[in-house]
Amino acid sequence: MKKLMVFVMVLVCIFALTGCNNRSMNYIIENEASMTGIVKDTGDNAILIENGDGEYWVSLNVENKDSMTDFYVGDEVVVYFDGMVAESYPMQINTVYAITLKTPADRSVNNQS
Repeated sequence: MKKLMVFVMVLVCIFALTGCNNRSMNYIIENEASMTGIVKDTGDNAILIENGDGEYWVSLNVENKDSMTDFYVGDEVVVYFDGMVAESYPMQINTVYAITLKTPADRSVNNQS
């Protein structure tokens, strides 16, 4: 009986720890630090955003897989992150939980051939 009880407790702990990394988009939006900015440049692994405080390279390696990762120059985005900013130029945000689109850029400008 003790073995069964220990086994059940171990399973509960495993399930509890597994759930910690799967935070919903709503949880991230309500509980994490955020920054709003305009996309100035895009790359395969990062976007360059600018706001009143300066320019930031923001990693596109986001924790929440429902996050947007495809942006256009001129998009206004909100970046949810761990609150840490690397003091370089431009500054860097490496631990990103999610990125949402606040205001899209004029797509006719971005899609001209």
